[in-house]
Amino acid sequence: MRIIITYASAGAGHFKAAEAIYYYFKEQHKEIEVEIIDVVQKTNALFRLVYTLGYSFLINHVLFLWRLAFLLTYTRLLRKGTRAAASFIHRLNSKALSRFLKQENPDFIISTHFFPSEIAAHLKKNRRIKSSVISVITDFGVHPFWVSQGTDSYVVASEYTKKILMLEGIDETRIRLLGIPIDPKFLHRSQRGDLCKKIGIEQGRFTVLIVSGSFGIGPVEEIVDLLYKEVQILVVCARNKNLFTRLKNKNYPQVLVYGFVENMQDLMAASDVIITKPGGMSISELLVMELVPIFISAIPGQETENIKAMKEYGIGVTARNAGEIRSIVLDYLGNPDKLNSIREKIKEIKRPYAVQELGNAVCADSIRAGG
Repeated sequence: MRIIITYASAGAGHFKAAEAIYYYFKEQHKEIEVEIIDVVQKTNALFRLVYTLGYSFLINHVLFLWRLAFLLTYTRLLRKGTRAAASFIHRLNSKALSRFLKQENPDFIISTHFFPSEIAAHLKKNRRIKSSVISVITDFGVHPFWVSQGTDSYVVASEYTKKILMLEGIDETRIRLLGIPIDPKFLHRSQRGDLCKKIGIEQGRFTVLIVSGSFGIGPVEEIVDLLYKEVQILVVCARNKNLFTRLKNKNYPQVLVYGFVENMQDLMAASDVIITKPGGMSISELLVMELVPIFISAIPGQETENIKAMKEYGIGVTARNAGEIRSIVLDYLGNPDKLNSIREKIKEIKRPYAVQELGNAVCADSIRAGG
């Protein structure tokens, strides 16, 4: 059996999900030939430049244009035209990708981004490939671009996500409620006391984890200024080197500052609350860790849809500014029953074994197909 896993380098979550799937098959099914590709590398140079840099530029500098683009492509009355235009642009600029998929014609194409999913589905619909096309939706909401004729099945994060797909006309039998694939390291939780000692924080003191996201967005410095006297804080600055330097120079007591980290699962397990952007992958990880979220600086579109999904389950609150965050954190600090109530809700919807269940489903499909 041969599997090609595809993603597009626009945001970290798509890659992380694809990587989790890839390593699962590499480590657990060594008899399967598996390959992972960034499909943007199989487009022309101009498209590649725009796709790689355009997303981060819009998010960081002209967010209103991103909001407008999402509305134009999401609104049902405009969807037919915007979808046709986007599909034309995608196919025009991804001829090398189409040739690659036709030449390889693997047993399965698993996509964690709607762009390669659409290209693969188009080829399947037109009988250019025989591959089973699986779309792994990496948010809790569903942008219409994820829905493509020719897709064999959709992997979704929640019942909320499943209902949206069904409203889009997708038959329930083609929807697999498995969760968003995450790195297996989030499944292995150490004792909090041991982690606190390892990290260098006080055991038993209320701990807040602040994660600025892959683009380093959010009023992180102001949040730390308002909270450091009340709780101990772990701050992950990601790409924001200026923020990292400023916070380090302030040398606050009971505040640990990080850039990129490889042990996010440890920082989560040692914390009571996480302040984070509501990306699909981030939410999936914090749910598995049973960590209560406070959402900040949501990107209009997919992240605001993720917030809607979490509100459906009574999980997470959204804060408009650092002052609101301080009030929410202090409320949780003084009312531990509130935290415990949310953790119980998290236990009901978390799906820690998404990647394993996807692997089992693929192997079962292969057996049924005689592979």
